[in-house]
Amino acid sequence: MIEAIIKKWGNSFGIIIPCSVMSRERLHEGDTINIDIMPKKRIDGFGIFKGGPRFQEEDIGHKEFL
Repeated sequence: MIEAIIKKWGNSFGIIIPCSVMSRERLHEGDTINIDIMPKKRIDGFGIFKGGPRFQEEDIGHKEFL
């Protein structure tokens, strides 16, 4: 499995297959391949720690910079 970024080319979209994958899979220009598309889940950090402990201010003497 490889990870690829979809790029726009004119009115179409495409991906780039790295040379290392082409060699490993013995692929050549003009070969027909099958691609399974599985969108990578995006993580939204908002609310990720919901239900977790609240942050508490530390009682450590920090120097204040002016």
